[in-house]
Amino acid sequence: MRTKDFPGDIWILHISTFFFFLGIALVSPLISPLAILLGATPLIVGSITSVSSIVSFFLKPLGGFLGDRGWKFQVMMLGNGLGALAGVFYIMSISFGNLALLAVGRGIHGFAMALFFPSSLATAIELAPKGRVGETLGWRGMMFSFSNLIGPAIGGFVAEYLGFQSAFAFTVVFSLIALFFVSIAYNKDKNKIKTKREEKHEHASYRQLLNAFFIAACFSLLFMSLAYSGTFTFLPALYKVLGLGTSAFGIYASIMGGFSLLTRVFGGREADRRGPIPVATFGFLLLLLAYIMLSLHPTPPLAYLSAIPLGMGFGFAVPSLQMMALAKLPQKIRTFGSSIYTMFFDLGYLAGPLVFGYIAQLKNSYEAVFPMFPLVTILSLIILQLPRFLKRDSQSKKGVS
Repeated sequence: MRTKDFPGDIWILHISTFFFFLGIALVSPLISPLAILLGATPLIVGSITSVSSIVSFFLKPLGGFLGDRGWKFQVMMLGNGLGALAGVFYIMSISFGNLALLAVGRGIHGFAMALFFPSSLATAIELAPKGRVGETLGWRGMMFSFSNLIGPAIGGFVAEYLGFQSAFAFTVVFSLIALFFVSIAYNKDKNKIKTKREEKHEHASYRQLLNAFFIAACFSLLFMSLAYSGTFTFLPALYKVLGLGTSAFGIYASIMGGFSLLTRVFGGREADRRGPIPVATFGFLLLLLAYIMLSLHPTPPLAYLSAIPLGMGFGFAVPSLQMMALAKLPQKIRTFGSSIYTMFFDLGYLAGPLVFGYIAQLKNSYEAVFPMFPLVTILSLIILQLPRFLKRDSQSKKGVS
């Protein structure tokens, strides 16, 4: 792997991305079991899980707008600070046995994501060496996968053996570490950032977001996150009800994160070579296989087999979709474009727990939601192919004329 061409700033920001996502990954398998412990019904479990996505969804444009005005590093630092504050509220919710405090913590974490995600993604693209955008996004995605490899396991095992409060304390620590690394990058390059902001005069319009590649990538991401949110909300809830403990899902998520870790950089490189659509299509086919396997065998040990293609699918699909949506956007609107793109992830993560929570409560079974995931993934696959069909139609019209 040739990594010497990457600026040092990229690696500093990749490390900050790792710790930010680690704080989120640590929390993800704990929210629904904690909500159940505090007396929540399945619908309330889904609703509390969705609070962070609701807040993030509505505030993402603000984060993107501030980033495009030259404040990328500042909003990333603020996002990490809010991530630490969210951990404090999680701890308080346990101390007072209060679901409302847990929901407030989720809301603060949502604000943190709204600030951090768009600028982090746009900065990775802008600092990428020429012709290696997909690979750079793959490395960034690798940090996400590594956090998913160890985060849920840390959260699950710490919560099981030391208690939920100890687990959430790690969220505070990891968020502060991420803030430290962003501040290093900012202090190192703040003069260069200021000059770049003052010299940026390219003409760009937000109408340029209305292109087939950006739209298809956004809606594919929407339905991918819909199934993903259902998995991360109701699989740990199912294991809690079955008495398997928080570590059972921690193992599942770690397997998924491990195989995603192995494929992220390779998937990004293939997107650079072959284009993002073919690589993303292969990723979605792996996701489809994984969800079929999970719907047939949702409990361990056979359930762990589905985590393998699930992780690999994300490894191929995620950097390809990011490249497809954002790489060709003008720099002046890229952070706002990143915010809109990631809003579709939030929308899926918001809708998934609510829709699947309603189904689970209607059927009085958490297992009832898993057969829905393959159908949602097929819809993502269909939407992903739309730019290909539009391109063929355009070419055929030119041939006729």
